[in-house]
Amino acid sequence: MTDVNNANQRASDKDLQDLIAENDTGARQPTGMTARILLCVAVAWSLFQLWLASPLPYIVSFGVFNSTEARSIHLAFAVFLAFMAYPAFKSSPRSYIPVIDWVLAAAAAFCALYIYIFYRDLASRPGLPITQDLAVAGVGLVLLLEATRRALGPPLMCVAVLFLAYVFFGNAAWVPDVLQWAGASFSKAMSHQWITTEGVFGIALGVSTSFVFLFVLFGSLLDKAGAGNYFIKVAFAALGHMRGGPAKAAVLSSAMTGLISGSSIANVVTTGTFTIPLMKRVGFSGEKAGAVEVASSVNGQIMPPVMGAAAFLMVEYVGIPYPEVIKHAFLPATISYIALIYIVHLEALKANMKGLPKLHTSTLGQTMMRSLLFVLSLVILSGVIYYAITLQKQVFGDGVGWIVAVECAVVYFAGLYYAARYPDLELDDPNQPVVKLPELGETAKAGLHYLLPVVVLIWFLMIELKSPGLSAFWATVLMIFIMLTQRPVKAFFRKQPDYMNELRAGLIDVVDGFATGARNMIGIGVATAAAGIIVGTVSLTGIGQVMVEFVELISGGNLMLILIFTAVISLILGMGLPTTANYIVVSSLMAPVIVELGAANGLIVPLIAVHLFVFYFGIMADVTPPVGLASFAAAAISGADPMRTGFVAFFYSMRTAVLPFLFLFNTQLLMIGLDHPIDVVVVIIISTIAMLIFAAATQGYFFARSKLWESAALLLIAFSLFRPGFWLDMIEPPYENLPATEIVQKAAEMPANTSILLDVEGISLEGDDVAKSVMLPLGPEASGEDRLYNAGLSVRDENGKIFIDDLVFGGPAEKAGLDFDFEITAIKVEASRMPKEVFYIPAFLLLGGIIVLQRRRRRAELALEAA
Repeated sequence: MTDVNNANQRASDKDLQDLIAENDTGARQPTGMTARILLCVAVAWSLFQLWLASPLPYIVSFGVFNSTEARSIHLAFAVFLAFMAYPAFKSSPRSYIPVIDWVLAAAAAFCALYIYIFYRDLASRPGLPITQDLAVAGVGLVLLLEATRRALGPPLMCVAVLFLAYVFFGNAAWVPDVLQWAGASFSKAMSHQWITTEGVFGIALGVSTSFVFLFVLFGSLLDKAGAGNYFIKVAFAALGHMRGGPAKAAVLSSAMTGLISGSSIANVVTTGTFTIPLMKRVGFSGEKAGAVEVASSVNGQIMPPVMGAAAFLMVEYVGIPYPEVIKHAFLPATISYIALIYIVHLEALKANMKGLPKLHTSTLGQTMMRSLLFVLSLVILSGVIYYAITLQKQVFGDGVGWIVAVECAVVYFAGLYYAARYPDLELDDPNQPVVKLPELGETAKAGLHYLLPVVVLIWFLMIELKSPGLSAFWATVLMIFIMLTQRPVKAFFRKQPDYMNELRAGLIDVVDGFATGARNMIGIGVATAAAGIIVGTVSLTGIGQVMVEFVELISGGNLMLILIFTAVISLILGMGLPTTANYIVVSSLMAPVIVELGAANGLIVPLIAVHLFVFYFGIMADVTPPVGLASFAAAAISGADPMRTGFVAFFYSMRTAVLPFLFLFNTQLLMIGLDHPIDVVVVIIISTIAMLIFAAATQGYFFARSKLWESAALLLIAFSLFRPGFWLDMIEPPYENLPATEIVQKAAEMPANTSILLDVEGISLEGDDVAKSVMLPLGPEASGEDRLYNAGLSVRDENGKIFIDDLVFGGPAEKAGLDFDFEITAIKVEASRMPKEVFYIPAFLLLGGIIVLQRRRRRAELALEAA
């Protein structure tokens, strides 16, 4: 019987690895010389990306590539490996590569490299493609679409083909009148999509080339070094003894794995093979165990710093620095994870589950004291490091880099010395009958050196404010050094003389990590290129502005309907598109729509909030039946029904679906508009409490099983804590209207680097009536006229009416959709009114009443059970 179970387990493991291969790295696994060629190409891609990100090309004045050339080479690697690693059909061979695929791979790589090879020729004839250019572009687009179909399935290819059809047949009778345009010639379309940087070789592929590859490579190397296993073991040691402990460990380990991984399916399989059987053992059903793993793994994609590559795209699309993106995304991701841990806790309470036995017991006071000491020591250590490096910069100047490198080496070897005193971490077999919790202290010390590259990455990103590419480069270099040296150094400390074999094993791990990182990038590289077709279509046809009119027409201008419409589009597209491609497509089409129609409804929506809104609903598709692949992966491990697992996971993920609506209307959740540290602390505490209350309401359990009215009241409390301004707006208007004649005076009086909110109306070039609110940045302190010019306009007074007299081309006013002779009807200034936090008082009073009722009811239930 045991042999049968082991055989089934092996079969299940193989199915899971096949699922990851089909979706992430490619299902084809050839042998012999072909396998070596694939390995060499993948490793060469990783080495090229490291070279591109390093300062070496500029030091040796060799191998310097501009951004367009780099994108060309990047795509050439991606499409070549796509044809080699992904079979054409399910019936196609997996163990060898047919001749036709070799031909297609070579042709696709040449078409991608065409811009690099003929760069000077193309630069000498901008906008004047010759027949050769058009032929290569046409073939390249077809091969890119086929590579997309192989690597990502038909949906993204079909969407790209649909947009290409719109380019050529935009004036056809079957296109709705509101979406029609003149159509483009083959020459114009091919030049725009392939030869310029407006289409395939646009921003999305540039982000994949410059940033995303290195972060994926870094995550791959970190996992190969053993950090993924380390994160799981630490989470399990820390939380396994609690109620539903394995489920809480799954959430925490998925959060930590999400720091280095951009794939929800890989997250599920990495942590789920260990945590799902353990969750089932402590009392979770197969569906709930799989759903917890799915919800936590998919949430890994919203956890900074990687965020499934979307963080880097937001830098380009929104136009803000990378640290700002991380700042805005951090709080929603964190409270979402905290709420999921709480949901798991409530499930454990409902089922009266117990945790796994702990080796050493301690009182609550001892545990809290240890936790407090740990947090304080971490804060003190962070402060010491920060000020020590700052002081060294002042003393050593440009030479500080070498000093810090030596200090990192000392810390690394000290960490290895500690790690060598404990056995190497190995995953317990979750199918064994007895599982004992590992000791937290020993487990944490056994892998402290894995945290050093993560610290270096965050330091360069957030403190030194280096580019994401350069930050990931130095973190990756350190990771390579760790992988090469950790085995022989541990052997030295353990007095085991087999240094060369350990060094060889480390080198094999590095090569394997390079190859895995490159193969993980095939889908992302191809997806960003194919998504470039959609972006190119938007810029070529002007469909973006048409979408504003179309969405306004079908929604009646109602902002909430527009948001629901956008969320549904994201979910539907996300069922077939990878997260990155879905984000590019929907944000290109819908982000400007939400911003403009929000302004027309009097709501000024920051662009980063809209992009995060789109991104959140894109990742929800990995959960949502009937296509949620993460749910299928979890169900394969748990042995449960995939559809039921998907529905439960979606129910657990409702908190993630609600958050985007909340932070659009309360941007403080994105750390926007918080000027004082106390404001930040209050928002963090209140939003965390609100999310926990929301989780309790959706679970129907708080201190006891909730009655229907109690769940409804908890939802109302959560809403009031998340958005107290809703109730205040019903009592007092948020803005006062000042006469437009005061615009110059008001612009001069406003503080530096603030924005002015204006009501405008006029007639567009198409003859449509326009009436909306716009927010324009005023820049530094200056005269009213100069500050308005900084905002991109100048005004004139005609009989007490203020009109736009001139616009700065490409300025903020023009980008906001203003035009000549628009009338400025009013200046909106924030009204003086009571603080919105007043509405926390009735919310907390109502919460207190529910707590009293439920605690009384719970005590009565326990007394009845005891009797």
